[in-house]
Amino acid sequence: MENGRANMKPVTGISQVTCTAPVNIAVIKYWGKRDEQLVLPINPSLSVTLSQDQLCARTTVAASADFKRDRIWLNGEEQPVDAPRLQKCLGEIRRLARKRKHENRERAGDLLGSCIHVCSENNFPTAAGLASSAAGYACLVHSLAKLFHIDGDVSHIARQGSGSACRSMYGGFVEWTMGRLEDGSDSVARQVAPAEHWPELRVLVAVVNAGKKAVGSTEGMQTTVKTSALVKYRAEHVVPSRQEDMRQAILDRDFQTFGEITMKDSNQFHATCLDTYPPIFYLNETSKHIIHLVHMYNRHHGKIKAAYTFDAGPNAVLYLLQDDVPEVLALLRHFFPPGSTNNSDREFVQGLPDVNRKDLPADLQNTVGLEPSPGSIQYIIHTRAGQGPQVLTDPQQALLDENGWPKKQN
Repeated sequence: MENGRANMKPVTGISQVTCTAPVNIAVIKYWGKRDEQLVLPINPSLSVTLSQDQLCARTTVAASADFKRDRIWLNGEEQPVDAPRLQKCLGEIRRLARKRKHENRERAGDLLGSCIHVCSENNFPTAAGLASSAAGYACLVHSLAKLFHIDGDVSHIARQGSGSACRSMYGGFVEWTMGRLEDGSDSVARQVAPAEHWPELRVLVAVVNAGKKAVGSTEGMQTTVKTSALVKYRAEHVVPSRQEDMRQAILDRDFQTFGEITMKDSNQFHATCLDTYPPIFYLNETSKHIIHLVHMYNRHHGKIKAAYTFDAGPNAVLYLLQDDVPEVLALLRHFFPPGSTNNSDREFVQGLPDVNRKDLPADLQNTVGLEPSPGSIQYIIHTRAGQGPQVLTDPQQALLDENGWPKKQN
């Protein structure tokens, strides 16, 4: 048995760190790289970091001179450790640790010759268009930085694992600057405002399909940059002003502007996917019905009360204010009810409690004008903006045991 647990002597001199990191959902989308190796974007982007109470990655990293080689486990399955982006993150962290060896001699210097074990898991579907790679790589880099006692911003390293991972290195509202330098050193994430800045903002994640998407983000971006004329126009002429307007809307807590730009940018992102040759279809019919529902809901009230955005997948993310959550959930329950009588409402709407549940007004139901589609939304996660990566100090929360092996393995 290769992992040799049965015959393995206790590991000595082990150092171990466990962290969590959040999902972020962009309101100004990142789609396309100008440098594939350094993961440098063709335009800036801006996102909301979601609360880790509902969506997060958890990672434990351990280092020991007794480990024979680097190894990694994701959601209970061992993965190849030679994946280029994983190696890039490991290499960059070790490079920084070597660079700071003299100042950290007593803390990190003795780890530089050690191999590491990494165990990571998500509490949400992986590769379904819910930013799992962003949370995963942010968690990996943050954990490694803590293990090697590296202080300061490491978003440029997380970026090289998964572009949008750099935005998950901070809480609240975060922008990823495009940067201009060839080495990518100025392409980093920075916080626009903390989560507490807009406490009324809420998020509903409507999971339409939790399965792996047909076209991965990396492949999709590469094809779009090669074949779409619209994506070049978007990057050069549309996003720069939208980025400024969105930043100001967040600082002003201006939901009307925030919602309008969010929906327009989501629409244009998916338009670039359709402009790709051959076209990429991330939205499905349920996604389109949710878009229709949101616009009819806003028209009914004469202002923007909910805003949708879709990443590279069919799952809808709705931004809204706290007072409007009961009515929007009533809409979703009516038009996209659970498909099975065994699926309780508690299973269908997860996360923050819907404390003021209300019935759907008949006039609003008529305005939307859709036929109910049972089962087309699998479940809904009710959440809010949240904090950046966190260190867990309770050893019971570690994913590796005291000898550096996964506590759970498939």
